[in-house]
Amino acid sequence: MGKITVETCQIEGLKIITPTVFGDARGYFMETYNYNDFKEAGIDQIFVQDNQSASKRGVLRGMHFQKNYPQDKLVRVTKGEVFDAVIDLREGSETFGQWHGVLLSEENKKQFFIPKGFAHGFLVLSEYAEFCYKCTDFYHPNDEGGILYNDPEVGIEWPIPEGMELIMSEKDPKWNGIAAYKEERNL
Repeated sequence: MGKITVETCQIEGLKIITPTVFGDARGYFMETYNYNDFKEAGIDQIFVQDNQSASKRGVLRGMHFQKNYPQDKLVRVTKGEVFDAVIDLREGSETFGQWHGVLLSEENKKQFFIPKGFAHGFLVLSEYAEFCYKCTDFYHPNDEGGILYNDPEVGIEWPIPEGMELIMSEKDPKWNGIAAYKEERNL
């Protein structure tokens, strides 16, 4: 493996990947994805779609998931800094309803592997951020679901600096909490 280090998280399946960065006076080089290295690290997925978004400070996107076409995701930040968060929605999981968060930035170059069955979102902490992610299934606009970003039952500890005004899409503050999600699925 050698080109990446992989940290496991408290929630099974989540992984934080740090690439080896080769730097000199000209700048740096790193592999952001190598199928063989990721397979050796237990991430044996075939990614079919790459996405990129740009957002300004205070943008909170989430907590999203695909209902019938779930996606594994490999996410990273190429510019700026975000707090990336997930909620475990896997039926039967010992950590169902728990969340995990990680700081991703252009400086730390970390990537976050999120398996199917998680709601996902992020908060932009820098003045501007570019967020990239690979997915194992295509986006289906009519299949999107969500969990309320500040559901007290989940309790995500968003690192919202004093004075930061959150900027969200119209739908994100209207998602239901995890109790409604469990009721809808008879969990």
